[in-house]
Amino acid sequence: MPQQNYEEYWKLTLEYTDFNDDKFRTTLAMVVEKIDELNLNGHYTYKSSDNKALQKAIIQKLPKGAKDPLISTRKAINQCVKLGFVNPKYQSYHPNTKDYLNAKSNKRRQILLSKIIYSNAKFNSSVTKEHNWSQINFLISTLEEVGFLTSEDIIAMMTVDISSLDKNHLTRNEIDKVLNNLDLDFIERKYNQSGYLKNVLRKLDEIVFMKNNGRYELYFTDDAKRIFGEDLEQESKKRNPYLHLLYKNQLFEESEEKYNEKRLCFLEKLDYPVLIASHIKPFIDSDENEAYDPNNGLLLSRTIDSLFDLKYISFTDEGTMIFSNRISNDVKEFWKDYKLEENILNERRKEYLAYHRNLMTEIDARA
Repeated sequence: MPQQNYEEYWKLTLEYTDFNDDKFRTTLAMVVEKIDELNLNGHYTYKSSDNKALQKAIIQKLPKGAKDPLISTRKAINQCVKLGFVNPKYQSYHPNTKDYLNAKSNKRRQILLSKIIYSNAKFNSSVTKEHNWSQINFLISTLEEVGFLTSEDIIAMMTVDISSLDKNHLTRNEIDKVLNNLDLDFIERKYNQSGYLKNVLRKLDEIVFMKNNGRYELYFTDDAKRIFGEDLEQESKKRNPYLHLLYKNQLFEESEEKYNEKRLCFLEKLDYPVLIASHIKPFIDSDENEAYDPNNGLLLSRTIDSLFDLKYISFTDEGTMIFSNRISNDVKEFWKDYKLEENILNERRKEYLAYHRNLMTEIDARA
């Protein structure tokens, strides 16, 4: 694990928290226009006088607020850099930046914003300073590894020196170690910066904060729907984190017992670094016993889990894969010879699979 240096935290500050706001988009458009002007004849060498001229132009363009206009404008320009829309020293901007500015809907902007931030945001960069590490990319890779992140996890990750790691994510054990060493004073001192980070995360497509047992947790949207129900705006059945962990560990133990101490996908028999404890009868439909019954689970890769969870595929009592009429023929052709082994298919699991097949049939009938 990297050594923590609390003053080398993820330095994200935002002048505008609403990225659809006219003031943010006007600032960004003026920065892009300036970059086009400066790079008109080829390679551009940064000059502080160009930066000052741009600041002055933005101050004149935007309505005066209560804040110091110069400080506000500097912060807004640096925001464009930190979020990845433009690169330091006005060398260039992200290929999708103009698409973002020209987008006709907020949803279109959200998708482009997510792509720009994921691929190019570097929170410790500024107009005059270039930083090589993408904190959002690192955070989302960690989310993929561990399944969900609490607000405390996210704050702890802000202290991690990504450059010292040999991989682009943390494991759950590594997050817990950082949390155990986290100085409470850091949380208090960096309250605004952690708030900015959570604000950015809330703007991204296909990830969502859910309130679970009194605390907020970050999930991929598909995972949240599987756990909390399809309508994420409504209060839904909440999982018990400890019982869910035991349920997942039982599936790991079953895999290790059946496959020579290896944790393998029950279908593909591959040792993926991330395996999903996928419910057969959906969690939202299950009673307390069914929800945490390992017989109501299959250990699957992310790809198979997604197809199974959305009822594009199911399995017969013999383990043969069956396909929804909503799935393409090339996908059917690719997976047609895969099946679950008999040693996975106990009688209780077959009962759950019958429920799953009926759901797939009902969805196909409505399609």
